[in-house]
Amino acid sequence: MKFYATGRRKTAIARVWLFPGEGKITINRRDAESYLNRATNIKLIEQPLNATGTREQYDIWCTARGGGLSGQAGAIRLGIARALIRVAAEHRDPLKAAGYLTRDPRKVERKKYGRKGARARFQFSKR
Repeated sequence: MKFYATGRRKTAIARVWLFPGEGKITINRRDAESYLNRATNIKLIEQPLNATGTREQYDIWCTARGGGLSGQAGAIRLGIARALIRVAAEHRDPLKAAGYLTRDPRKVERKKYGRKGARARFQFSKR
């Protein structure tokens, strides 16, 4: 039995499948440690599993596209949390309390015309 969910963060999109297994995480056909290569990102994607106590019960297979590695890790975390709810409805309360079901709405603000960036202004000269 497999469970599917989608997660998004910034411009990254992750498709996540959960299978009964021993806790192996595969991202884009690579091991999670070799793909994310940062301990904070690996801990980030494990948070929903640790909150529900299902770390060693499911294998995770996911594809991540767009954005950078941190955005992809956030998208994978949301996808895992949503898939865990499809596994069992009682997982919703601990995931919701920890904030893992909320999609992070922050995105990069667009650059404005006549300026160097979104908020940057040119240096003011009094004389």
